[in-house]
Amino acid sequence: MPTYEYECKKCGYRFEVFQSMTDAPLSDCPECGGGVQRLINGGGGIIFKGSGFYVTDKKAPAKAEKPAKKDTGAEGAKKEAPPCAPSCPAAGSDACPAKK
Repeated sequence: MPTYEYECKKCGYRFEVFQSMTDAPLSDCPECGGGVQRLINGGGGIIFKGSGFYVTDKKAPAKAEKPAKKDTGAEGAKKEAPPCAPSCPAAGSDACPAKK
């Protein structure tokens, strides 16, 4: 249930009342009996309980990935590059990228 703030039009007395949203607004000042006006206020903040859905929550730190093992083949032997495609202009020559 919200808290409403009222101000007396006659004496200026300000007070708060805890009442249901469906209740009729108050009309009389508890101090002088004059007419009151309900004031507009900023309202209360929303409080969420729990974890995992706040904008300010931080994600769990990611686990460090292990570097991939280099495949050196048998005893560190060099792998041969695949041959150039027949349509490659450098196929068969020393300029062939597959030979480098």
